[in-house]
Amino acid sequence: MNRGLMLYEQNRYELAEAEFRQVLAHDPEDAFAHAFLGLCLAERKEYRAATEHIERAVHLAPDMALAHSAHSRILFERNYVDPALRAIHEAIRLEPENADYHAQESAIYLEKSQWREALNAAEQGLQIDPEHVTCTNLRALAMVKLGNRAGAGQTIGAALARNPEDAFTHANQGWALLHEGNPNKAMEHFREALRLEPNNEWARQGIVEALKARYFIYSIMLKWFLWMSRLPPNAQWLVLIGGWFGVRILRGIAKASPQLAPVIYPILILYTAFALMTWIASPLFNLLLRLNRFGRLALSREETIASNWLGVCMALALAMLGWWAVTQVNVALLGAMVFGFLLIPLAGTFYCESGWPRWAMAGGTAVLAALGIGALAIMWSNQPGTRDTGGSLFGLFLLGAILSTWIGNALRTVRPRR
Repeated sequence: MNRGLMLYEQNRYELAEAEFRQVLAHDPEDAFAHAFLGLCLAERKEYRAATEHIERAVHLAPDMALAHSAHSRILFERNYVDPALRAIHEAIRLEPENADYHAQESAIYLEKSQWREALNAAEQGLQIDPEHVTCTNLRALAMVKLGNRAGAGQTIGAALARNPEDAFTHANQGWALLHEGNPNKAMEHFREALRLEPNNEWARQGIVEALKARYFIYSIMLKWFLWMSRLPPNAQWLVLIGGWFGVRILRGIAKASPQLAPVIYPILILYTAFALMTWIASPLFNLLLRLNRFGRLALSREETIASNWLGVCMALALAMLGWWAVTQVNVALLGAMVFGFLLIPLAGTFYCESGWPRWAMAGGTAVLAALGIGALAIMWSNQPGTRDTGGSLFGLFLLGAILSTWIGNALRTVRPRR
């Protein structure tokens, strides 16, 4: 048993799994071994088998806090967030003086965008262990989300002073500096986090954002993204719906008072451009990072693929637009509009979590591509009686591209269960 625990702490999960299986071969009713075997399997993404062993541990030892904590971890990994919260609450009830359990509770509240509850949970853990690294970092994260950047900076600074070799704390400091609009300083901490822990995904994502923030336009978009990330999901929807109603109201005013149109229409154009950029900015600037040696290395395979698709679609749109500028052929302008609007659902596909949300968005994007290219082909053929059909297909494509922003926003919040 002790050897299995030592291997688990060293992240040697396959060897640890073998040790715990040996323990269970001698004593199939050992709840402790079932719990840790489940955790080993979870690390290897074997979620169903992991759940079976951890649920067996809970059944065998319902008063063992560790079993409930392990149950919470596997449920959280599988995106069963509310059951994970109930499980960790049971672990805390059984063992309230364990700071690790309060850290786990705080992490779940952060996932639920309940910043105040996350802060309270982390602070309860720190009352038990004032130097608990995870609680300290989670406290700082919650404070950033609540807008208390100064307090977060002090918290992370104190944590770094105690342990300057902690990758999580450096990555946390980097993201706090991004929220403050200081990408260059943030980059230093992200680099240090990756030096200490080369596979730290949070630090890698931070480096990508810090590199893109060096572009003026993306720096504006990043501020918007980070501000929106601090809002609960319901508040985010209110902002989006408010923008939609605001556009409709301004259009109505422009129609009712034509003398105000020269002021209102530039505002509407700027808003439309900004709304479009909220969808395509991230993969578009990932495409620009492909020209940067370090940026190219920082991008994940998925980000590279997304930037490739966006690059091809944008190149087609610009080629069509250039063709129209030279020849004034209306079909070329239609092609520019098709490939330009197709950027929206295409970018939205890669914002969705892997699994059925991404497949659903990809399917919708494929249908829109078929409608748009079909309309373009019909209009290009210029056959008698087909213009109305082409126009109808293009109308459906345009409506679908606009609706894809709302559908995409809904799908990107979904965390498919594993």
